[in-house]
Amino acid sequence: MAEKEKKKKDITEGTDGKKMAALEARVEGLNEQLEEAKAAAEDARKKADDSKTDYLRLMAEFDTFRRRTAEEKLALVSSASADTIKGLLPILDDCEIALANLEKSTDSDAAKEGTQMIFNKLTGYLKGKGLERIEAKGAAFDTELHEAVTTFPAPSEELKGKVIDVVQTGYTLGGKVLRYAKVVVGA
Repeated sequence: MAEKEKKKKDITEGTDGKKMAALEARVEGLNEQLEEAKAAAEDARKKADDSKTDYLRLMAEFDTFRRRTAEEKLALVSSASADTIKGLLPILDDCEIALANLEKSTDSDAAKEGTQMIFNKLTGYLKGKGLERIEAKGAAFDTELHEAVTTFPAPSEELKGKVIDVVQTGYTLGGKVLRYAKVVVGA
């Protein structure tokens, strides 16, 4: 047993003690490096989390941009078609007037049929694009659909507040009023 104690004493006091002190210094140095590595790893983890958050935010912004752009394109196409159809409404009105005049005249049936055919094709095409006529005559006056040109004394009590005559036909396109019906309202 004496020999064990002697080795212990030599380690703590002698040359082996120098080795022990060197080992302890080395352990301390390694512990410091370990702490620095842990701090660096934590910094790297924080940077990775921040980068992930930035990436997710950027993707959300891009998705919003893409959706908004698609909606704007759809609105632009819708607006363009509405403008085109709005430009065709006076032609539609002229066709209706021509048909009314041809019905009164004694001209050939061929002119009547030809004009009716053109009118039917034009109205069929426009209906296919979503154009609908606002039926106003006899309906209750509605400021959402009708524009009162004038009021006229109602011939009967039941026609008060109702449309007596239509001066210009109104139309809706896709459920939105494209042109208000210009009407005469019974007072």
